[in-house]
Parts: sequence; structure tokens; C-alpha cells
Amino acid sequence: MKRIFTYTIPAEFDNCTLLSYLKELQYSSQIITHLKRTENGILLNGVWGRVRDVLHTDDTLTIQLIESESSENIVSKNLPLEIVYEDEDILVINKAADTPIHPSQGNYDNTLANAVAYYYQQKGEAFTYRCINRLDRDTTGLLILAKHMYSASILSNMVQNREIHREYLAVATGTVPSEGTVIAPIGRAYGSTIERQVDAENGDYACTHYKTLETKNGYSLVSLKLETGRTHQIRVHMKHIGHPLPGDFLYNPDYSVIQRQALHSHRLSFLHPITKELMEFVAELPEDMKNILQ
Repeated sequence: MKRIFTYTIPAEFDNCTLLSYLKELQYSSQIITHLKRTENGILLNGVWGRVRDVLHTDDTLTIQLIESESSENIVSKNLPLEIVYEDEDILVINKAADTPIHPSQGNYDNTLANAVAYYYQQKGEAFTYRCINRLDRDTTGLLILAKHMYSASILSNMVQNREIHREYLAVATGTVPSEGTVIAPIGRAYGSTIERQVDAENGDYACTHYKTLETKNGYSLVSLKLETGRTHQIRVHMKHIGHPLPGDFLYNPDYSVIQRQALHSHRLSFLHPITKELMEFVAELPEDMKNILQ
């Protein structure tokens, strides 16, 4: 992977160091170290630049970001991969159910990472796997992958600053109120490394906004937006208000209408990390969730 960025130094950065300018552009220390070790990684007016160099108005700064090695220990595997959008900096994926995000014990070659590794292997391109927003194995829908370390750095900062906006759709048991907000702290369930629960004493603050879109066949289609990103937040909060998701093996193991938790990452919006253009994506409700309401 090779990505070249060219900047014309604006007047406000006249007499600033090259390092301070790169920091302003959200180049992390790790990236700057990588660039310093790359031949012609930093060029100032066509000459190999040093981070202590002083910039002047209308100078030309060229950054050559080169990554020649792929992620280690991720085997390529020809698996279904629905790419919603791709450019030089990001990938947006519509993840299928029963697809872990990363390899782990017992999930060595059946993950999204394996599918992406195969995709780039077929293109003859090196690719380091960097998943920005994560979904549980059986939650479907939209997520972002960064194609290089610079877009990953900016997107990670955006996640921390809650600048990536997501809307989920869930099918919940029963008739959910028309709209509301759940504020209930979430912590790890005693004796479990996976399960979470509402824990007023030791849990972390968690806030979920919901709006019911449709009620049919004893189930409700609910739109959800999160103010916090706690593990299993939607699943725990919906159970807490008496409307768990069907098919949820941890919180409501009722498989009569669906074989996995009825949760889908439906809408995703954010500013592109490089172009700053507003990006908006929608992934329609999967068939197994539609069938519950038909």
C-alpha cells in the first residue's frame, strides 16, 4: 500500500516546525516514526525533510506512506464479503451474521479478517487489518476498516470523540413504548468473562435512546442510538426494560423466530478521515429479521 499526501503550508503555520504541523494533522508519533524510517517518507520542497525543519508559507510538504507487509497470523480465506464502499483510505463493510471480527481461539479462519485478507491477496496488495468499529459475531451490518495507519489514527480519534454516528435496528420481544431513553450502568456479570448486566453499584454509565418503528406478531422493530459504547449495551438495556431481543443466546435464548440476536447496524455516518466529506451509508434489514415481522 502506498498513499501520497501533498500539503501547501498555510500562513498560520509559518515558522512552525514540521513536527508540530504533522501533529496538527493528527499524524501520530507511531506514524511519524514510520515516515522517518521510510526513504523520502517526508519531503519538504522536494528534499528529504526532518521533523525539526521550520516551515514557511506556501512550502510544499509531501508525505509518502508506504506499508509493504500484511497482517501476521491472519490466513486468507475465500469467505462472503459485502463491500459497501471502498477508496484509498477506508472500506465500509456490511457484515453477515455468524462472522467474528477478529481471529481468536476456535475462530482461526472463519472471520471478517480472513475474508479481507483473501480479498487483498487476490488483488496482489499488502493489507494490514484495522477494524474501527466492532460488532458482535451475530450482529449484522455496517462497520469501517481503515486501509492505512493514517486513516486508522484519525478514525480512532473520531471514535473516542463520538464523531462516528450509528443507528441500530433491533427486533425486540413485546410491545416496546413509542420512544424513550434507558440510562442504566453496565458491568460484567459475576463469574462470567462474556456476560454483562445492569449493575447500579459497580457498572459504567450507559445511555441508549430508542424509538419504536413498528409492532407486529408480538414483536417490535426498534431504532436505537447509543450515547455510550458499552459491551452488549443494546442487548442488556432492552432486557432491562423487559423487551429482550429474540435469539440472544446470553440474554434471551428463545430461537423460535430467529437463530441469532435480532440486531443490525443499519446506518453509519461520519466525516471522511482524509477528504472531510460527509459519508452516509445504509444497510437494509436482513431477511431473518424481516421475517419476524411478516
